[in-house]
Amino acid sequence: MEDPAARLAVLGAGVMGVSITTLALGQGVPVLLVETDPQKRAGARARIDHELRTAQLMGARPDVPQGHLTISDSLVEAHDVDAVIEAVTEDAELKSKALADAAAATGAGTALVTNTSSIPVDELASRLPHPERLVGVHFMNPSYLIRTVEVIRGARTGEQTVEAVGRVLAALDRRPVFVGDGPGFVTSRVLHRMINDAARVVQEGRATAEDVDTLMQDCLGHRTGPLRTADLIGLDNLVDSLWVLHRRTGDEGCRPCDLLLQKVRDGEHGRKNGRGFYTYPGAVA
Repeated sequence: MEDPAARLAVLGAGVMGVSITTLALGQGVPVLLVETDPQKRAGARARIDHELRTAQLMGARPDVPQGHLTISDSLVEAHDVDAVIEAVTEDAELKSKALADAAAATGAGTALVTNTSSIPVDELASRLPHPERLVGVHFMNPSYLIRTVEVIRGARTGEQTVEAVGRVLAALDRRPVFVGDGPGFVTSRVLHRMINDAARVVQEGRATAEDVDTLMQDCLGHRTGPLRTADLIGLDNLVDSLWVLHRRTGDEGCRPCDLLLQKVRDGEHGRKNGRGFYTYPGAVA
C-alpha cells in the first residue's frame, strides 16, 4: 500500500528525472512528474515503464504495489507533497527558476531537493526566498540500482528540511551519506575529472574506450569503467557538469576535452540516445 506520508514531485523528465521517478514508483511512492517540454512529457510514461520493467528483471524492485504516477506540465497539484526533487538541466539559472517555482507552489513544510551533480547547494539556496528549505540529494543513475545517495547540507539548510528528506529517503530505501557543500561535492568532483582524463587518453589515440574501461575494471576495480559510466550519465550532462566545475574551481583538468565536446556536437549523448563511446541498439530515447 502506498505510504500517504511519502508523496513526491519530480521536476524534469530527462535521464535523472525518469530514473528517480522509477525508483519512487517501484518503492510504492506516488509521484507527480512535472515536465514543460511537450515531447519529453509525451514520451515519459513509456520510458518509465521501460525502466520499471528493467528494474523488475534485475531484482531491484520490492514486492509492493507500484506507486501512482501523475504527469503534468505544472506544479498545480504539488501543494501537498513532502518533497520536490529538481532534476532539470545542469544550469544554475534553470535550476534556480525551477526551485523558485516549486517554493511558490508548496508550503513551508515541503522540502526542496536539488539533484545537481556539481552546483553548490548554497549558491542555489541564495536565490530562494527561504534558503533553509533547500538540500542537495545526488541520486546516481540508475537510481533503482544504486542504493547510496550523496546528501549535501548547504550552509543555510534547516533542520526541518534535513529531517523531511531523511523520511523521504527512508521511504525510498536509500542510504544517505552526508558531505560538505562545494562544487561537485565528492562524487562528481572526483569522477568527472577522471572521466575527462579517460576520454583524453582515447582522444590522443593511446587506447580505445574498451581498453581504458577494461584496465580500470580489471586492474583498479571500477565497476563499469569510466567511459561506460560517462555514457550512462549522458555525455551532454557530463559536459555541462565539467563546465560548472571548471568555472567554479579554475581546475583546468575539468575543462571538457575536445573528444567529449565533439561527441556532444555530433549528438552522441550516450546510452539514452543509443550512441556515445559505445553503441546501444534499441535504446529508448
